[in-house]
Amino acid sequence: PQILSKGELQVSDKERHTQLEQMFRDIATIVADKCVNPETKRPYTVILIERAMKDIHYSVKPNKSTKQQALEVIRQLKETMQIERAHMRLRFILPAKEGKKLKEKLKPLIKVTESEDFQEQLEIVCLIDPGCFREIDELIRSETKGKGSLEVLSLKDVEEGDEKLE
Repeated sequence: PQILSKGELQVSDKERHTQLEQMFRDIATIVADKCVNPETKRPYTVILIERAMKDIHYSVKPNKSTKQQALEVIRQLKETMQIERAHMRLRFILPAKEGKKLKEKLKPLIKVTESEDFQEQLEIVCLIDPGCFREIDELIRSETKGKGSLEVLSLKDVEEGDEKLE
């Protein structure tokens, strides 16, 4: 009856260890899924990311979400290896009137412009850092008062095949 009134469940060391190992693996999986080697544009394997996390002595925080921790891991790994978030490929279509002005505001947020077509409206296909997506989305929405459109063509621009460590 003690456990019911106090609400504390004792987790064995073995259980806690298994739970942390699972989180460690989940974090590595998220990192591998979201990142590439910027030189080759190829994704890293989960095993390689796990090894890199062990090398920087990353310790899992059981009370933080794996996604939050993955972003933290990416920041830390940047100091020791070539790694960055894979770019998102977007297409936006902007009304001609706001297009030119808006393009100037969007320019600093775009990594690579792949194509630009300007007839009765401005159409741009580009690569961006996923961290800028919300900002770009809000800019287009507010500046065009909903007339502009933003389409995600691919969530991550990567070359096929895993990155091998020599």
